Amino acid sequence: LSPGRLAAQNGDWENASTISSPASIPEYTGPKLYKEPSFKSNKFIIHNAISRCCLAGKVNEPQKNKIVEEMEKSSANHFLILFRDASCQFRAVYTMNPETEEMVRLIGFGPRVINPTMVESIYKYSSDRKQFTAIPSKTMSMSVDAFTIPSHLWERKRPGTPKKLGTPK
Repeated sequence: LSPGRLAAQNGDWENASTISSPASIPEYTGPKLYKEPSFKSNKFIIHNAISRCCLAGKVNEPQKNKIVEEMEKSSANHFLILFRDASCQFRAVYTMNPETEEMVRLIGFGPRVINPTMVESIYKYSSDRKQFTAIPSKTMSMSVDAFTIPSHLWERKRPGTPKKLGTPK
């Protein structure tokens, strides 16, 4: 029995109420229980996605190793995979700045910088199923693992090389 209940059982209601009142409990002076949310990295998830899904197999090993090496060199915490289209064909790895939500190409093929308005669809990687699933949203967040951009952004805008004129015979 607690001292408050013991006092109440003995009929001492005055002491019973003061013993269990919040004012009699000493103020907590231990470590803070609230902790600022730490920024979690998805480097391991993206590494798994590249190794087991995007670039799986012996034939893709040199490209996969180069990408993993670039990711290890990077100080970024959040990485994103750029797919060519909804068929989830790997194109590049990007890093994302959480404040601006701007994505900068780390390695691969695609636009150097992508802003959130250029994103067409977003995906989450499921490590147990070893596949990407489309997320029905357009908002980039730290839970996104991959994305696509509209096809018109893939078209290269470079000047055409002049065709050689046939020499008359």
